[in-house]
Amino acid sequence: MKLYSYFRSSAAFRVRIALNLKGLSYETVPIHLLRHGGEQFAEQFVRLNPLSLVPVLEDGGSVLFQSLAIVEYLDERYPQPPLLPSDPLARAYVRAVALTIACDIHPLNNTRVLRYLVRELNVPEPGKDAWYRHWVEMGLGQLEKVVVSSGRSGRFALGDQVTVADVAIVPQVFNARRFECKLESAPTLVAICDHCMQLDAFARAQPSAQPDAE
Repeated sequence: MKLYSYFRSSAAFRVRIALNLKGLSYETVPIHLLRHGGEQFAEQFVRLNPLSLVPVLEDGGSVLFQSLAIVEYLDERYPQPPLLPSDPLARAYVRAVALTIACDIHPLNNTRVLRYLVRELNVPEPGKDAWYRHWVEMGLGQLEKVVVSSGRSGRFALGDQVTVADVAIVPQVFNARRFECKLESAPTLVAICDHCMQLDAFARAQPSAQPDAE
């Protein structure tokens, strides 16, 4: 397997966690999202993924993109340990948590959006950072209420079972801390992240542990 990744990409972080949880070996192919105008726009990479986004996973002759689709693919092909519970309601819950992050919180704050704010709309750096913090703090605060009201959380989003929900929560909380977001409204999510980071699969997936870390 080859994983086209950027060490700070939270989407690539998700896939690295899943690969580690499954005990799968893979080669990291660094794609620097900022250098040289963004290596994701290079012709060779665009042929691989016309969306010009990471992560991309090559498995044999197949090319997969979109982090949660890759995670579910890995869970179906390598079912142990499972990242999706067998109970349909529990499965819908962990998917909803993961999708809230991947669809509602993260897209407003990924690299291409922040770049557009600065380069095209002339938003100064403090304004860009305020934008990031606003949407992350609000989104995580709302998600906290969802997780708490579900009554399903424990050490992880679903009791003591690591699921795709945790795979999504950890990178988002990790980046929120990097941007010095206020996380007082999301203590459960922060605690889940901290429990996850005690596991080797999560620790080895963090940005500072990657071969392209700066």
